[in-house]
Amino acid sequence: MTAPRTSRAPQPAASAPRLSYLVFRLERRIRARLDEALARHGVTTTAYMALSELRLRDGLSSAELARIAFVTPQAMNLVIRDLEQRGLVRRDPHPNGGRVLCARLTRRGLSVLKRCDRSLDEIEEVMLAEVDDATRKVLADGLTLCARALRPEGRRPARGAPAGTGG
Repeated sequence: MTAPRTSRAPQPAASAPRLSYLVFRLERRIRARLDEALARHGVTTTAYMALSELRLRDGLSSAELARIAFVTPQAMNLVIRDLEQRGLVRRDPHPNGGRVLCARLTRRGLSVLKRCDRSLDEIEEVMLAEVDDATRKVLADGLTLCARALRPEGRRPARGAPAGTGG
């Protein structure tokens, strides 16, 4: 009697690193360069993520931003409070009332964000220097699909999120 066959994903060759390891290693290298570049603008990576999301979707709460940035609501509240004190965001009461405050990017915040974007552009330029346009698209599409596949059950992108964002 033969054992039933099971369907498994092909295992990488012993000498080839796992794809998830390569993604992790790349993320760590990007993060190190990003942390260094953003520090020159007086911004943390978490603050940059919050500012970037507010540019896409104005009026998010600290809790919504925390979910997007993979930090605790308490940590994001501290980030937003700091950004507010520095005049980079303002918080207004939620239109439905309650205690929720909606963060909004200020003109000064947008200016700082644009400077940070240029630093990220430089990092990506170095990272992708040997990658052609077609491969860049395949890479972006593939990474978006992978991230979407690993999204926690029941979580959908935040309201109005473009494809590839929101978790």
